[in-house]
Amino acid sequence: MQNTALDWHIFKLLQGQQISITILGTSHEFSAAALGLGAIGLTRLVPIFCLSLIGGMAADTQNRRKILFWTQLIAAVVAALMALISLVGAINIAIIYALNAALSATAAFGNPSRQALIPSLVPRPHLTNALGLNSMAMNLGQVLGPALGGLLLHWFDPGVVYACNAISFAAVLVAVIIMRHPGNAPVDAAPASFKSMFEGFRFVRRTPMIWSTMLLDALATFFSSASSMLPLVAGDILNLSAAGYGILRTGQAVGSVLASLVVSLRPTIQRQGLVLLVAVVIYGLATALFGLSTLAVASYLLYAAIGAADTVSTVIRGTVRQLLTPDNMRGRMVGVNMLFFMGGPQLGELEAGAVAAAFGVPFSIISGGVLTVVLALWVAHKYPVMRKFELAQAILPA
Repeated sequence: MQNTALDWHIFKLLQGQQISITILGTSHEFSAAALGLGAIGLTRLVPIFCLSLIGGMAADTQNRRKILFWTQLIAAVVAALMALISLVGAINIAIIYALNAALSATAAFGNPSRQALIPSLVPRPHLTNALGLNSMAMNLGQVLGPALGGLLLHWFDPGVVYACNAISFAAVLVAVIIMRHPGNAPVDAAPASFKSMFEGFRFVRRTPMIWSTMLLDALATFFSSASSMLPLVAGDILNLSAAGYGILRTGQAVGSVLASLVVSLRPTIQRQGLVLLVAVVIYGLATALFGLSTLAVASYLLYAAIGAADTVSTVIRGTVRQLLTPDNMRGRMVGVNMLFFMGGPQLGELEAGAVAAAFGVPFSIISGGVLTVVLALWVAHKYPVMRKFELAQAILPA
């Protein structure tokens, strides 16, 4: 709901405006809405690069449960502040960007602790199924959230949606409080230091399968960022209202829920590396076709296909990384991974916005999808370990 409202809020504030930029002595007009939506990624990217590695080191040296609690509490306060400023009519683009950056900072620091806790909560043989269920639960929220957010945007100020987000953190905090696992740092954790913080990079580079999955993730999410242009697709190409935009935004989550259900209920996926590559290729193809579509129903189905392919890829990547990483390195590995799986999409939003402003939204989405397919094939060629990878042959002992 928060992301749906934030994107639509910026789109409506900048809709129809043009920005004049002089390049080599010639003035060019660019869509302010496209650039403004693309800049959202930049506001999230800076905290990710500044805090993800520090958060990873903290997750390996401090109590992970406490870090998770305090970062979520701070995020709740920031969300409440955004709601209050919007409801009193004092909000503007700069304030939206600043508060969005603050929310990103809490995620950048807290996410390594959250991810590092997961293998301690679930028996290893069931981790793939558990990650599938977790993905399904998250995506159910992404089905209901945008749909409800779109309806609220149709009737109320975006501040009402921001307030709903702030209130929802109460459930998050209760969930952390009742968690049975104490969340203590691994007993063999290295002491916190500058050298220890960058050990995650060295571990990732020494593990070809983890490195290649992170590289593939970053390239795919950098170029296939259809979601960042969704308000422009809905408002300018498909001529949808705020409610229609909210419904369209559920498409990716609907596809993800269906894929998550299949992954969580079936036996462990075989030939994980090959399946991962195929999923990313489908993700790129669906993105390119989504950019070509001018029909709402077709766009919805293609957006659902994007979500389904992305979920299969995400579950496999998550399982591989968690099970190939020792517990005393898991937080720092997640910190490095955040630079890829969170940094890639945010840079991608910036890239998509710039390309859309210069060449149009369809070209931005289509070209990103095509490049994703090409780069996935390049990664498959560059790293044969991925094509041949079988998790059962490479799993670490518990």
